[in-house]
Amino acid sequence: EKRIAKIDIDGIVDSHYLISFLEENKSSMFKQIGKTEKPDIAVAKMLEGRVAIIVDGSPIVLTLPFVILEDLQNSDDYYQRHNKISIVRVLRIISTLLSILLPGIYVAIQLYHYRVIPLKFLVSIINSTQGIPFTPFLEMLFVILLFEILFEASLRMPKYLGIAVSIVGALVLGDTAVKAGLISSPAVMIIAVTGISFYTLPEETSQLSILRMVFTLLGGTLGLLGLVVGGLMLVNYLVDFNGYGSPYLAPYAPYIKQDLKDALMKKESGNIKTRPKSIPNKNRIRKK
Repeated sequence: EKRIAKIDIDGIVDSHYLISFLEENKSSMFKQIGKTEKPDIAVAKMLEGRVAIIVDGSPIVLTLPFVILEDLQNSDDYYQRHNKISIVRVLRIISTLLSILLPGIYVAIQLYHYRVIPLKFLVSIINSTQGIPFTPFLEMLFVILLFEILFEASLRMPKYLGIAVSIVGALVLGDTAVKAGLISSPAVMIIAVTGISFYTLPEETSQLSILRMVFTLLGGTLGLLGLVVGGLMLVNYLVDFNGYGSPYLAPYAPYIKQDLKDALMKKESGNIKTRPKSIPNKNRIRKK
């Protein structure tokens, strides 16, 4: 309430205008405020002890505090069997790791650790990359840049034209570049896989895109050691991240046993009897 009261601006066009005023760490690239257009999600977050901020005329509701686990969850998770949802959430985590690390691992193995690749697989890679004028590192950066340009172009075009441009452009440019010998087919496939994996967590695409570039640079310059060190630094940074009294990586760092019922592995809703301990709230009991 104090932060909102301090806002002095000529107009609030949309809820997004408030984000920069409410973020505690303004220099961080990581998302610190929850956003939703669905009433059931907004109400569910309020029932867990969060604050919802609604701006007149805007369909977006902001919720605070925010923990990264929220983007791993989906409203449909609570309308289906918990066994299936647990598997789906594991797949989302795997997709997220692939989207960040796969290009960096590919470049690092090709440049520094090619002996760990099975012989038949190594022969296939050598055959597909033979004659490419770029090093694996520069080739991967070129492909990432190519797909990022296509993505930005598709966003700023009319909806149906943008879909056509992104699909046709990726197919035509990728196929033409491979046939011309500028890039290899494994590089195109890896970037395509990471691009698809982004959308298992659509709210985190901008952050994942930056992290993919960072880990590709680390893999190309320092090899697998750089990826390990970069991963440890990232986790260390996120562990120390705290917004409005909620640890960013809760309930795993710090470890909160009772909150694990709706974390990576989901339990039946009837078994979740208390509100999340990681979210500051006065009434802990959800079900008696």
